[in-house]
Amino acid sequence: MTDATYGAEVDWRPEKLRFKPLRLLVAWLIAALSVNAAAAVLSGFVIKEAGGNWILAALIGILNALVPPLIAAIRLPFALGTGFLLLLVINTWAIHGADAWVPQFVAVDSWATAFNAALLIAGVRVILEVITGTNDDGQYALRVIRRVARKQGVSERTDKPGIIFLEIDGLAAPILRRAMRDGNAPVMARWLAEGHHRLASWEPDLSSQTGASQAGILLGSNENIPAFRWVEKATGRVVSCSSPGDCAEIEQRCSTGIGLLANGGASRGNLLSGDADEVILTVSRMDAEKGANPGYRAFFSNGFNVTRSLALFVWELLLEWSAAIRARRRDVQPRGHRGGIYPFLRAVMCVLVRDIVVYGVLTDMMRGRPAVYATFASYDEVAHHSGLERHDTLEALRKVDQQFGRIASALKYAPRPYEIVVLSDHGQTQGATFLQRNGYALSDLVERSLQQGSVADVSGGDEQAMMAGLAVGEATGGGAKDFGGGDVDGSGAVVLGSGNLGLVYLMEEPRRLTLEEIEQRHPQLLPALREHPHIDWLLVRSAEHGAVALGGAGIHYLEDGRVEGEDPLAHFSANAPRHLLRTDGFADVADIMVGSFYDPVLDEGCAFEELISFHGGLGGEQTEPFLLYPSTLALPDEPLVGAAAVHGVLSGWRRELHGS
Repeated sequence: MTDATYGAEVDWRPEKLRFKPLRLLVAWLIAALSVNAAAAVLSGFVIKEAGGNWILAALIGILNALVPPLIAAIRLPFALGTGFLLLLVINTWAIHGADAWVPQFVAVDSWATAFNAALLIAGVRVILEVITGTNDDGQYALRVIRRVARKQGVSERTDKPGIIFLEIDGLAAPILRRAMRDGNAPVMARWLAEGHHRLASWEPDLSSQTGASQAGILLGSNENIPAFRWVEKATGRVVSCSSPGDCAEIEQRCSTGIGLLANGGASRGNLLSGDADEVILTVSRMDAEKGANPGYRAFFSNGFNVTRSLALFVWELLLEWSAAIRARRRDVQPRGHRGGIYPFLRAVMCVLVRDIVVYGVLTDMMRGRPAVYATFASYDEVAHHSGLERHDTLEALRKVDQQFGRIASALKYAPRPYEIVVLSDHGQTQGATFLQRNGYALSDLVERSLQQGSVADVSGGDEQAMMAGLAVGEATGGGAKDFGGGDVDGSGAVVLGSGNLGLVYLMEEPRRLTLEEIEQRHPQLLPALREHPHIDWLLVRSAEHGAVALGGAGIHYLEDGRVEGEDPLAHFSANAPRHLLRTDGFADVADIMVGSFYDPVLDEGCAFEELISFHGGLGGEQTEPFLLYPSTLALPDEPLVGAAAVHGVLSGWRRELHGS
């Protein structure tokens, strides 16, 4: 962050990375304690004299500091495994060599013992650094990053400010305010309290999910994205924002070539690239990441990064398992599914993906890139299964906030000044799922209400699953699973859930059926949906009246604003009719769009997926994302409605900062 007056001449001089003897002493102490711990466990590893632990810790530390920068430019296959093994080999050699170099201090009976000691020392060291809060010290990491940046090509030093966009996936403005008040986001709270930043809300489109929001924010358009996944009736296939191929197609369709990150920008951890020059963990550009990606390579070539990530990965697993047990014991409601592969997905998102994204942002800063957009998805992932403001969800947010502090502290070393904008793509709303409330799914309700035919219930991975697959695939040398929806041609009907937004496609025609046709062909279907207590509205197109929203006791004619009976959109924002009317014009809108109920008193609704905190439709805090922006920049007076409007603001800020 900079206090520069934009357009004025500013002599930006990045600070030098200074040697911190106290920090070095603390790190040395932790390493020495780790050596003592290993010696206490292994009988064949002995510290003979006082000071032997300090000598060995110094030797290991020197080797670990010198080697990673030397191998950062080497392409390592199976990077996570080889990086970790490389660190162990170096430390094993140092420990076994100490037996010969300083036998009066250290005794090691075999190479096997030296290897076990190296493993224990690395693990204990990371644990102690996490406990003492010294695990995120940026000085050594920045030195390595600067060396990597020089090899990749550093931009010339400039006075023109760059801009860093940090997205917290799924965080609503009201929850951020409470988190800052309660000490769960102290870094952002300090920016706000000191007057550096201001906080504002904006309203997303229908649907309120990452695919639509990032298309609008990064590319300026999210036309014909009715949900996270939808059916192209003309081709009989499901399009999904968790599929690299589909995301690439979405980006190609929406891009004008001048996205938010065009002309030198970088995309880190996003579904779409925003026309960035360089990407890491970007689903739409997955093919670009299959080759030798210098961002991954630099991160995984550092043995300490690998060891730290593995240790924190295990710790995150333990946190999830203990939180799930505690929730069951206390009978916390609503309670989501937290078994199977989910704990491992959470650990990948909260540790590995987060750390790779942070490392990428720091590298971009040291290279002087003019714009960076990075998404942090750990809060969104944990909230889906734990709840909006449960202890472990807020802990995930606190850790993201801590990383923002780390990024901010590195700004003064960059070759240009930077401003930081923090934002979210949507919020989340909480409540027991449709299946939990009723004992049957939306697809079951549709199937038994059809005149004839069966229903295909399509589900699949979310953006977090895709992102985790990208990270693990790069780390292990494997490929990421493509969560595309596949072919549904030949199905009688297809039902999809996108949070609390349901989509019903009647596949008997390759076009959208009208309200009148649905009533004639399936006379029980619309009444069954309209009268259900956990459904508030249906969006259908009438041949006579155009787009209409049907409710249990009323109809809202969207094209002329006329309401008969009770307005089915009464519990939602004033812009709800506008959002539904826009979605009705999409080529791939469902025959029937289904909105769950929303209770404004309890602030709850229900998802048509098995997520207790959800987004994708209307109702509650899912429609209240935020912008935390520098106070030197200005927002327009009118409310921000729609992701494309946010794109206009962010693009304007970038032009203002660059002075063009």
